[in-house]
Amino acid sequence: MTGGPARFGGRDDVVLAVVLDCADLDRSAAFWCGALGYDVEPGSAGRYRSLRPAGGNGVELLLQRVPEPKVTKNRLHLDLRVPDVEAEVARLVALGGRHTTGDPIEEDGWTWYVLTDPDGNEFCVCQPPG
Repeated sequence: MTGGPARFGGRDDVVLAVVLDCADLDRSAAFWCGALGYDVEPGSAGRYRSLRPAGGNGVELLLQRVPEPKVTKNRLHLDLRVPDVEAEVARLVALGGRHTTGDPIEEDGWTWYVLTDPDGNEFCVCQPPG
């Protein structure tokens, strides 16, 4: 992949990465690479898989294998903001995501669903107003 770590915000010496616990690195990597259009960073091994945008620049998603299952609600989650929420939800469910909301949630012009990845980590698929 090209490019180095993405730096967002006001500090040049800080790199933002999001770390997600999972049980099966290969299954989680396949799901999140398909969901986000990311690739597995070469050299990722052991109990970690580093996922980066195909072009190389962007926020890293670091998968960390843990022995314990997820048991409660996430305190931090990802929002995937898309132009067609219904089509994206269908695509993500086909990749192995699971629906947790029946009807879409609507608030302040936003429409979204809450899904889980194969390890039960919640994330939202959102369509902005307009």
